[in-house]
Amino acid sequence: MTRRRTKSLSDEDRSLWDEVKKTAIPLRPNAKPVKHGMSAVPVHPAPKAIERTEATKSLHQHIKEFELGSKAKPTKPRHNLMPSISDEIRQAPLQMDRKKFGKMRRGKLAPEARIDLHGMTMAQAHPALTNFIISSHARGLRLVLVITGKGKDRDDGGPIPTRIGVLKNQTPHWLRSGPLRLLVMQVNEAHLSHGGSGAYYVYLRRGG
Repeated sequence: MTRRRTKSLSDEDRSLWDEVKKTAIPLRPNAKPVKHGMSAVPVHPAPKAIERTEATKSLHQHIKEFELGSKAKPTKPRHNLMPSISDEIRQAPLQMDRKKFGKMRRGKLAPEARIDLHGMTMAQAHPALTNFIISSHARGLRLVLVITGKGKDRDDGGPIPTRIGVLKNQTPHWLRSGPLRLLVMQVNEAHLSHGGSGAYYVYLRRGG
């Protein structure tokens, strides 16, 4: 069997082929040309591949830097199973005159007597507070100051939160219970000039 000879291009055909090559779009611009017949034919990328590459570049240019979680909605605060004693006192209904209460809270009323429970044990502080309130009421006093101190953080890290300051938290409950509840009209944290959150204003009812 004889091998068929490849027909060579004429000068006119070669000139026409060169013009056609100029209009072709390369599939792979960096690829080496492949010989085809008498001339080398470069391989060019497809138009769709070029469009896809340009679209990808445009997409990357529009992507902005972001921080993980920056778009997340803020979590709701956990339910406080043990509100502070300060919150309890603020939420208590107002029993005394509103104008006088405002003066007392701003430290404009001077306490007529005071007792310092700071450093006492629970067993010592409770009877001392009871005797002080009863005697103050008997003397006709209206505003007295009870100093408890702010207390220290003794939280042991357990599942149940522990309040700071045993006397600070227990004193308002003593004043609202037992025989003292009949004598006490209002309890409020003291102004900074009288001890701040480490003391209480106790406004007494008028003596009978």
